[in-house]
Amino acid sequence: MQPLWHPSPNFGPRRDGLTPRFVVIHYTAMTSAEAALKRLCLPEAEVSAHYLIGADGKVWQMVREEDRAWHAGAGEWRGLSDLNSRSVGIELDNTGATPFAQPQMVALEVLLRTILARWEIPPENVIGHSDMAPGRKIDPGPRFDWKRLERQGLAATCALDVDHSATTAEHFSILARSAGYTADIDDDTLLAAVRLRHRPYANGPLEQEDVSALIDSVRIA
Repeated sequence: MQPLWHPSPNFGPRRDGLTPRFVVIHYTAMTSAEAALKRLCLPEAEVSAHYLIGADGKVWQMVREEDRAWHAGAGEWRGLSDLNSRSVGIELDNTGATPFAQPQMVALEVLLRTILARWEIPPENVIGHSDMAPGRKIDPGPRFDWKRLERQGLAATCALDVDHSATTAEHFSILARSAGYTADIDDDTLLAAVRLRHRPYANGPLEQEDVSALIDSVRIA
């Protein structure tokens, strides 16, 4: 795959000598890939990503992977902040209201394989914007097919070493933190963030199925 080079001025050096350890997936929430591309390259917008993938599978690169794109913003994952300096950001042309197109998912899979191999990033470090910024962001949203990526070894969660039997907010919080959700958020926001990734159409109070879904997603090393 050879992405179309469309440089954005919105980038800088990665801080403290950091290199990519994560991939963060977003959706654009805009009317078209071209509109998103324009915004991601506007100096006054102060936002960018390394890659943008159109619904038709076309891939643009706006920032070198060695540089720090401005895509993640405030948030935390596994106790780490400044995810911009620690990640590669991929924007997907989608409003969040429709399924992600087949050509787009195929292009994403090809791109992910190259990024993970190049930086030796494990699949459990492929996350959504909503994972690292719960309560602030919901992308890539409930229609994104995480299971498809997991089946190909392109996404997963870390192994958990906790009691899996209880269904309480405290236990669920411990379990979720072990999986990477370490941002300082309330129980309802945490549940919503986990469900976006693992039970996107669930609602209501915490259920055993929420615990089971988190456990079922664990990658056995």
